[in-house]
Amino acid sequence: MKVAVLADTHAPRRWKTCPPAVAEHLQGVDLILHAGDVCVASVLDELTRYAPVVAVCGNNDGPDVVAWGAPETVELDLDGLHVAMIHDSGQAKGRTARMRRRFPTADLVVFGHSHIPLDETGDDLRVFNPGSPTDRRRQPRGTMGLLDIGSGRLVDARIVPVTG
Repeated sequence: MKVAVLADTHAPRRWKTCPPAVAEHLQGVDLILHAGDVCVASVLDELTRYAPVVAVCGNNDGPDVVAWGAPETVELDLDGLHVAMIHDSGQAKGRTARMRRRFPTADLVVFGHSHIPLDETGDDLRVFNPGSPTDRRRQPRGTMGLLDIGSGRLVDARIVPVTG
């Protein structure tokens, strides 16, 4: 199963339409996860043209994103891998232990909020932040994530640059 992971697209200020480099990575994925701060539900509608979308609500998301179907957290079984998603995982210190307590059965927690790409393992849990494809803040490039999941395990997780 191929999964694209986005967060912090911040439309319409930062995302007017799906950037070409992002669209290229969305071709052929089975699912798109969006870890919040979509800002307008039309982005989620746009993403559904590529694959089914599961999103969580971020601190900048309004009632239209909630009405679209984005809860505060979500837990999914993706080909046998238990994946949880939340927008804000809190401060870096103690993150994996805190997420382990919040999602005791998760194999992987996807989050956003910081705009800082991260792929880290601790406390018998992997946490993954794809960064932002459109609002890189102090990061050198805009980024998104790609996951390859098979037979109950995360075969590959990559953070890929989508801006120069």
